[in-house]
Amino acid sequence: MPTSPDGTLNQQSTRIPVALRRESAAGGWMRGLRFSGFSLIMMGLAVLAVVVLAPTAQSWVTQRQQIAALQQAVAAEKSEVDSLTAERERWNDKTFITTQARERLAYVMPGEVSFLVINDLPASAAAEPAPVSTEVQATKSDWMQSLFASTMAAGLAPVAPEGSTK
Repeated sequence: MPTSPDGTLNQQSTRIPVALRRESAAGGWMRGLRFSGFSLIMMGLAVLAVVVLAPTAQSWVTQRQQIAALQQAVAAEKSEVDSLTAERERWNDKTFITTQARERLAYVMPGEVSFLVINDLPASAAAEPAPVSTEVQATKSDWMQSLFASTMAAGLAPVAPEGSTK
């Protein structure tokens, strides 16, 4: 190996090109961060604050939801009170009471005549009854089926609303 006049080894250096991978912007930013004792203490305090305040914040949110639900319930109750107050005011009116007594209880004023219709069938149905047969006739219907159909018709009939006298 050749030496230089000052006594050091003189090596011919051959440079080999090395392709360095390109650093991303985020990677360069992360390498630029320096953590000091102060920043570590501040991060610890931030984590501690989150741990301490999270349950309080959760209870606050829960309480706000309960308050909102209770406010809705109060509003619903107020509307019910308003409707009942309006109903009470209607019942304080003499005309309304008279009308209800006439409709519901069929009351009449003194001196009036009340007519109740007993047979409200059309006149054409009762005009001419069928002639009576002198012979015995057999029916062709199944009595069991008729009984079942009658029972089902009575059970599935629409229910009259409350307060209706019909």
